[in-house]
Amino acid sequence: MPFPLQPPTGSPRSEWAWSRLPPLLHAGSPASDSGSRVSSAARFMWRRPSRSVLRGVRSVVEQRSRPEAATEQAARAMERAVVRCVPSEPKLSLSFALADGSHKKMQRDQSEPLGRVLSRIATNALKGHAKAAAAKKNRKNRAQSGGGAACAPEPAAACEPVVKLYYREEAVADDVLNVDAWQDGAVLQIGDIKYKVERNPPAFTELQLPRYFMAGFPVCPKLSLEFGDSANSVFRWYKEVQPGAAEPGDGGLESSSRPGPSSAWTETGVTERVYTPCNADIGLRLKLHCTPGNGQRFGPSRELESVCPVEAGPGTCTFDHRHLYTKKVTEDSIIRTVSYNILADTYAQTEFSRTVLYPYCAPYALEIDYRQNLIQKELTGYNADLICLQEVDRAVFTDSLVPALEAFGLEGVFRIKQHEGLATFYRKSKFNLLSQHDISFQEALESDPLHKDLLEKLALNPLALDKVLQRSSVLQISVLQSIKDSSKKICVANTHLYWHPKGGYIRLVQMAVALAHIRHVSCELYPGLPVLFCGDFNSTPSTGVYHFVTNGSIPEDHEDWASNGEKERCSMSLSHLFKLKSACGEPAYTNYVGCFHGCLDYIFIDLNALEVEQVIPLPSHEEVTTHQALPSVSHPSDHIALVCDLKWN
Repeated sequence: MPFPLQPPTGSPRSEWAWSRLPPLLHAGSPASDSGSRVSSAARFMWRRPSRSVLRGVRSVVEQRSRPEAATEQAARAMERAVVRCVPSEPKLSLSFALADGSHKKMQRDQSEPLGRVLSRIATNALKGHAKAAAAKKNRKNRAQSGGGAACAPEPAAACEPVVKLYYREEAVADDVLNVDAWQDGAVLQIGDIKYKVERNPPAFTELQLPRYFMAGFPVCPKLSLEFGDSANSVFRWYKEVQPGAAEPGDGGLESSSRPGPSSAWTETGVTERVYTPCNADIGLRLKLHCTPGNGQRFGPSRELESVCPVEAGPGTCTFDHRHLYTKKVTEDSIIRTVSYNILADTYAQTEFSRTVLYPYCAPYALEIDYRQNLIQKELTGYNADLICLQEVDRAVFTDSLVPALEAFGLEGVFRIKQHEGLATFYRKSKFNLLSQHDISFQEALESDPLHKDLLEKLALNPLALDKVLQRSSVLQISVLQSIKDSSKKICVANTHLYWHPKGGYIRLVQMAVALAHIRHVSCELYPGLPVLFCGDFNSTPSTGVYHFVTNGSIPEDHEDWASNGEKERCSMSLSHLFKLKSACGEPAYTNYVGCFHGCLDYIFIDLNALEVEQVIPLPSHEEVTTHQALPSVSHPSDHIALVCDLKWN
């Protein structure tokens, strides 16, 4: 699909795209022919340009000399042959359409002589011509047999078409290797048809819409690009027109892929990657037309239609009132931080969760396709600079969180635990990722000399040691550097400690390993690095873990050393040198389910470098218990996100 000639008014994206129209008309530009070949079905994809737009295009062409304009017109009339050639791969791909309408995609060795490929193309073209001729003859015979007329004589055998590749108007020799022959701007001739070669144009390698859409909840397609980026790509959203609501024409886009009464589409006016359906969209399907770009040229367009229509949202959500405090991205001196256990799908979908843990929650509200709509809206509404998440399924990270948060300026890193893991996102306009230092507690304890003393103390009780080494918990550490002030760096730690109520001593050991590793990163690898430690610690303020973190030590006679009975007691005194404080204090609860509620989540900050600017209020108890407990139709997790604004001392 060519670059649209009539961008919607009032859109920064459309103005940006429109300013690039003249270069797209230049014959020497690889993008000038990116959409020159349009099938008859696709000719209705963009509404007809207005007279003023056509006058603008005409004036651009008239400014150039007549021979140059003629060359441009010829170039625009060419078909397209797209070549993908990556040095690290042994083969290149060649894609084009034959005269009979069939699409050919060939995989050839990069080291193969050009002549072999051209010979194969000629054979394919001959077969296609013969097939088209036979089909035409059959149609004619059927028509004539109905009227009693005699059949037409057999046509003469078709000759193999001449197939040549030209570069700068000179034929490329047959012995030139494919890797050198198929240059950008070359011309492939098959019989009377000419194809302009586009080598490695921007292209989508993956493009997918979510399954469900809800009014008021942002929709962001999952996409991956090659030789391009989403920032320089063009997006246009359309919505279905109900029968009788409007006629397709200048105001709409007619669908060629879904015949029937609801085959008309109208522009929404949104030309960004993210689209938020409104109440007027309820009951309508959505369509996305997107063209990949890289700032210099555009590649082949693709189009997606939603499977299901937009549904009504759940009404007021627990986080809607919180978003009133986070409407804008903070200034450079502030770091808005979020810590949130989003409830892994692998746990939410168990029979135990549905019948025992969350029997009060509507089954559909536990489905990830539903919950991810709420998670995306909640997280994007916080306009955070740092987001530390726990219980993140790998698929949720790649398919949902990355595209949604990337569209709002955040980039993420992931650390798998076993069935799920940890994710840390940071705002790209504020931070660079310098390094990562993730560990598994079990592996670090066994193999890292840093924890030798701790391992020796723990080995005095083999039963306790065995229990600790069975746990798969991990620690994610990301070292970030300020974009505005390179002297400012921060160590962002994220973890999810062992969950069992009787696992207090296991959590103490895990915390000891975590703090020792954080000290190694923040004091030895990056001396003087401030620490921000987020996570689900599965520890209330009365437990040994919280006491250890905030007081700097834990005595050997603390009751948590015998949390699972005297047989597993592993008493030891531990200490650390950090000065850490819970930025959000000690809320009554951050986890609220039918059988338990308590404060388990924290954002610990280094008091030597950071201070709290504000804490975003948690949902009221009435909001949390509207549907008895969490999760619910208006809240996607059994935990509540902690959100606070921090600033450098």
